[in-house]
Amino acid sequence: MGIVVDSVSEVISIKSAEIEDAPVLGSTLDTNYILGMAKINKGVKILLDIDKAMNWEEMNAFEKSA
Repeated sequence: MGIVVDSVSEVISIKSAEIEDAPVLGSTLDTNYILGMAKINKGVKILLDIDKAMNWEEMNAFEKSA
């Protein structure tokens, strides 16, 4: 599977000690695709679990609609 992106704004290395669990945002918002969050340089980076964010069913739906 591959994904084409328009641009990349940055590439950073994140130590495992800097990664916190994904937040629980209530029962109506699905956060299963968030791997965790990292606090870097006074900011927060959301770490995406690409396997959960884009699954085969969704990829097939995109392909059929194209």
